[in-house]
Amino acid sequence: MSNETTSMPAGPPLPTNGQPLHVNGDGVSKDTRRRVIMASFIGNFVEWFDYAVYGYLAATIAAVFFPQSNPQTGLLLTFALFAISFLVRPLGGFVWGHIGDKVGRRNALSLSILIMSGATFCIALIPGYDTIGIWAPILLLIIRVAQGFSASGEYAGASAFLVEYAPTNKRGLYAAVVPASTAAGLLLGSLLAGLLTALLSSEAMQSWGWRLPFLLAAPMGLIGRYIRTKLEDTPVFRELAAEGEAVKAPVSSLFRNHWRQLLLAVGAVLLNAVGFYVILSYMPTYLSSELGLGATESFLATTIALVTYIGFIFLTGMLSDRYGRKRVLIAASITFIVLTVPAFALLGTGNFLVIVLVQILLGAMLTLNDGTLPSFLAEMFPTRVRYSGFAVSFNLSNALFGGTAPFMATLLIAATASDLAPAWYLVGAAVISLVAVILSRETSKEPLRHE
Repeated sequence: MSNETTSMPAGPPLPTNGQPLHVNGDGVSKDTRRRVIMASFIGNFVEWFDYAVYGYLAATIAAVFFPQSNPQTGLLLTFALFAISFLVRPLGGFVWGHIGDKVGRRNALSLSILIMSGATFCIALIPGYDTIGIWAPILLLIIRVAQGFSASGEYAGASAFLVEYAPTNKRGLYAAVVPASTAAGLLLGSLLAGLLTALLSSEAMQSWGWRLPFLLAAPMGLIGRYIRTKLEDTPVFRELAAEGEAVKAPVSSLFRNHWRQLLLAVGAVLLNAVGFYVILSYMPTYLSSELGLGATESFLATTIALVTYIGFIFLTGMLSDRYGRKRVLIAASITFIVLTVPAFALLGTGNFLVIVLVQILLGAMLTLNDGTLPSFLAEMFPTRVRYSGFAVSFNLSNALFGGTAPFMATLLIAATASDLAPAWYLVGAAVISLVAVILSRETSKEPLRHE
């Protein structure tokens, strides 16, 4: 290669004879793959456990960190902090993509989980507004920015890690572990938040109960880091490193040589960005604050959607291996365009059984997109810039539209006086994603590209 490449330590030497040794992970032992799956699962689990708790306890957090002269303003500010933490994610995508493509996927993932879990733990230690005044939301903002930065490499890194270790014909199935881990984190957060809400008085929740879930981040993060440090980097990355072919400036190479794929990836992620946060994070607040459903019933309905999501996510990964990424992603976009507004209209009936059935439908619809997207994005970019391409596109779309989704949904409802406003927002995201996917290449049957 030219001066764009550099050599580095890469673990045990790999024999090279002009052909990749373990292209796409073929030839890797089952025991190694099991450990890879576990290592990839736990980091996203910790990350989304935190985001679930923050989203599900938003009303309590608003009462703790903001003055209560206007509760709706406090709730908006709480979601605004949620959104602001996402604005740093594109920067994090650049940094973690650079580390992951230059130094290694494992090194990036081992460091990011340590910072992320530490920041989450620190949230539990912040005094409330009644104790330290304006410093309470300022400290919360600083820590959430640190969280957003550290977490910005998790989803992309874990997806690249799994795809590069997976057998050629099972990359979709293996990559589906990543959204499954996010949903599992959300599920535990939902269950724990619901349990605390049911068992504790509002006074106890505001005093100390809300802090308990955040304290769990420290031990979970340490376990995840330990597992990751015991693994070697992916075969394809170690091959590049052993041959001195890793890119010296991967982000620069990404924008210079792969800008079209980057633009299409940003568009393709949009449905995931908006849909995930509206359906699985914002929904309990929507059901309770906008539709008047009880807090316990809201948590239960969303928990059912999460269980549905986890149950279907691996099926969609397998479908994408068999029928192709594009077909499944196109089906997901069309489904959202046609069914989202009627589904939200049914939520407005207030009937709990109807709400549960709609949540199951929305969870199943979302898996069509989310179960396919990780392998689609990882295959879109070559090995030399795979981490950077995935991280930058995924975090840019999520920063602009994902983290802001709860805030935008609340704002649109206030501006239009319509409970269907979040549904139309989802439809718009689905239209853009549909166009981006149609313009993309099908890659499910191809070997992973290095160039």
